[in-house]
Amino acid sequence: MAQESAKARISALLDENSFVEIGSMITARNTDFNMADAETPGDGVVTGYGVVDGHLVYVYSQDKTVLGGSIGEMHAKKIVKIYEMAMKVGAPVIGLIDCAGMRLQETTDALNAFGEIYAAQAKASGVIPQLTGIFGTCGGGLAVVNGLTDFTFMANDAKLFVNSPNAVDGNIESKLDTSSAEYQAEETGMVDYVGTEAEVLAAMRQLVTMIPANNEEDLSEGDVTDDLNRASASVETLENNAAYVLSQLSDNGVFVEMKKAFAKDMVVGFVRLAGRTVGAVANNHSKLSAMGCIKAADFVKFCDAFNIPVLSLTDVEGFATTLDDEKRMAKTVSKLTYAFASATVPKVNVVVGNALSSAYVAMNSKAIGADMVFAWPTAKIGIMEGKEAVRIMYATEIAAADDKIAEIDKLAAEYDAMKLSASSAAKRGYVDTIIEAVDTRKYVIGAFEMLYTKSVELPVKKHGTI
Repeated sequence: MAQESAKARISALLDENSFVEIGSMITARNTDFNMADAETPGDGVVTGYGVVDGHLVYVYSQDKTVLGGSIGEMHAKKIVKIYEMAMKVGAPVIGLIDCAGMRLQETTDALNAFGEIYAAQAKASGVIPQLTGIFGTCGGGLAVVNGLTDFTFMANDAKLFVNSPNAVDGNIESKLDTSSAEYQAEETGMVDYVGTEAEVLAAMRQLVTMIPANNEEDLSEGDVTDDLNRASASVETLENNAAYVLSQLSDNGVFVEMKKAFAKDMVVGFVRLAGRTVGAVANNHSKLSAMGCIKAADFVKFCDAFNIPVLSLTDVEGFATTLDDEKRMAKTVSKLTYAFASATVPKVNVVVGNALSSAYVAMNSKAIGADMVFAWPTAKIGIMEGKEAVRIMYATEIAAADDKIAEIDKLAAEYDAMKLSASSAAKRGYVDTIIEAVDTRKYVIGAFEMLYTKSVELPVKKHGTI
């Protein structure tokens, strides 16, 4: 059900009676092109602070009843002021978007206004979390404002675009609505969550309670409300449902999944382990796609920026083999590898299925810095399956004889046992401990308990370039 006003959305987002408005008397300064007599209360945006389940947040909510919620000089200054205050106290910023775009009457002032918001967001990135909820139109330069935030939530009937569908060469909206929530969630990966307005606001509240308020907040202490040694009897029987496995490992079944509709070969989100928030990255028993790499890499970078430990569940069968994937696969796998390798937070990997080819290496392997690696007894860790390996290693013999099927099968079985088993990887130190699937939760919790005081010194540099 749609809210009646910008303030109503804020009221629905925040704890009851907690909102304190800032800058309510500010109005537009421009008087050109029919603006002299225009009423611009708040200059089209409501700004202030309040709490979400007791957590301080700063919020701005655009008012489309004032010049369509368009952004001009004073509108932007109010948003920038909120960012400055949030940075000083270390609290998230939440933007509620419903905007007609740049205010045409203000021309270069409006362009500069966008730039000032961009600059504030860039400065805040990695220091405080930034969330965006889109409830109406978010187009043109405002889409960049959204892109500079960490998480995007979008109402079913909202619009998000740089160029409108009808402005895209060869396209019309009736053919493909590139601005729709469905397209932005499934195809571009810009949107983390889609739902009704009420569902979006509820999901934003839930995420705020899961993540730190800033990059220095200590989340090492949490309220334990679940059995730390609880067995997870059903996890080993599931394939193609990493989200369910993560929920079974998490305290009280809590798993907040992000970008659920995008790159479904990869699952990312937040779990609670012993009362603490942990970022989770898991393969969905499939090949690694280019978009899946981007999804996971961005998520790991967020976790590392805000000191959130990372748990990975590896079950990958190599790389996706489509033309679209191949166009960008090397670069995106590099980004995923770099994200895991450069992250200094505690990192735990559990090999729950196949871990084949260099796709396994990119998935938080011991080689690129995983602090602890566990594996289920049924895990397969290596370059490829035994039959494929034997056909390559004995290609000449196989080509010369058609009656060696039994021998090939025997060699393949030997290869699997010697080179592909969890025990063979453990003997070489690539797996620390082989664990039963039902015991995964207690081993992972124990590993993070041990790692919470982890400290790493990296080489001195401004930043990496990957």
